[in-house]
Order: sequence, then C-alpha cells, then structure tokens
Amino acid sequence: MPSALTHLECSQCKKQFQAGKVHNLCDCGGPLLVRYDMESTRRAWSRDRVADGPNSMWRYAPVLPPQHPESIVSLGEGMTPLVRTLRLGSRIGADHLWVKDEGLNPTGSFKARGLSCAVSMAVELGIRKLAIPSAGNAASAMAAYAAAAGLEAHIFMPRDVPRANYIECQAFGAKVTLVDGLISDCARIVNEGRLTEGWFDVSTLKEPYRIEGKKTMGYELAEQMRWTLPDAILYPTGGGVGIIGMWKAFDEMEALAGSARAGRR
Repeated sequence: MPSALTHLECSQCKKQFQAGKVHNLCDCGGPLLVRYDMESTRRAWSRDRVADGPNSMWRYAPVLPPQHPESIVSLGEGMTPLVRTLRLGSRIGADHLWVKDEGLNPTGSFKARGLSCAVSMAVELGIRKLAIPSAGNAASAMAAYAAAAGLEAHIFMPRDVPRANYIECQAFGAKVTLVDGLISDCARIVNEGRLTEGWFDVSTLKEPYRIEGKKTMGYELAEQMRWTLPDAILYPTGGGVGIIGMWKAFDEMEALAGSARAGRR
C-alpha cells in the first residue's frame, strides 16, 4: 500500500503546507509534522497485513512519507529485537523488563531510522546537497544514507568529536569539517550554508522527516508486544526527535483504532 501522506502541518500555529515540496520550518519558526489520511489507511491497511511488509521499518510504509517506492533509501534499518533482561528486572522488581536493542541498526544507532527517511525524502524531492551539525551518530547515519543515495553530505562536527565518528563519515565520502566550538557553532555554519551553498538543513527538528523515521520505534514496540503497549517506556531523550516520533506513532495508532471503532458502530 502506498503512503497516505496528505500534507504537512506546523506543530505550533497549525498552518498547513503542501506535500511534495521542500520545507524546513514554518514561517512562525515551528517544526513541521507530516500528516496522513488515517481513514483511508484504516480501510486499506490492517494489523494483519503489517507482517507482509519487509523486515525493516519500511513495513510501515502507509504511514511514512515517501510516495514513490523507488525513492526509498534503505540499508535494512528497524525491526530491532526486544531483549528480556531477567537479572536487571529482578533487581528492580520488574518481572517483565525489556530493552530494545537499537545498536543493531545499520549505522549502530537509532539515528539510522531518521536519516533513512530524511534521505529518502531528499531523493523524492530532488534535493542533492544535505548538511548536518552533529557530534557523532547522526553524522555517521547521514553519511551512510547519503552515500547510498549518491547525494552530497556536508557534515560539521566539533573538533573534539570521537575520532571513530569522524573517520566513519570520511569513509562514506562525506565532506567533513571539524569546528573549533560547540554543536551550536556547527549549526550556525549549516544555517549560513543553507543560504549561500544551497544545502538542505537536516538539523534536529529543522526538517519534517527524521521524526517520521524514528516514530517507527513506536510502531515496532506495539507490533512486537502484540499491539498492547507496556505499562511504561523509558527513553533517553537526547535531542528529542525520537520521543516526539514515538508520541506521534502512538497518536496515529489511536486515530486508526478510533476510526475502526467508529466504523463498527
């Protein structure tokens, strides 16, 4: 089933933006969220059909933004395992404590999800130059997916970044610049280059699609736990894209379930 993408919406002022166009932030400065036709999705896509999709995050394609399958740039990200932690669980009095091992993603972290989706949309929208400020894993992921898509990757990292991340980005062919300063200084350079060099800014929450890739963690948790969510989810927030994505996934699943209940009345 193809994507049910309808439009983009500002998370703050609710202004709507046309799909299929290049967007970063809203005019008011708010991050944009991708919206879908949940009613048509409910009618055409069910839980029973999810397992028929690929063994990656792209099994949730109806609620992911690429509208053309040939745009998708995938290295097999997603569908990471849930590992039951018996000793740790018993130590804190939890009989069923599970850890989702995102380290098994292609670039070693959950960042692969967001950058797979963002790079896929760059391909679909005809964007050829990507830029990102990063202190490590996001840079590695963008370098890998940009290389797979044949796109330019311009990466700005603080000079004290772990050497392994720097070498990895270079190995993928990215143009890496070490900056004497903080991640905020790297972000400033990316923003300036967006205007002078024509880069598309893939910074945290400055484009709509990394959230979409990371929300698949929420869909996967539900599917792996037979569509019943756990009592609590502990999530290391970081930049916040992943936790916003998971919230969006749960919100979408509630909308799909609500539509289904309404249809049975």
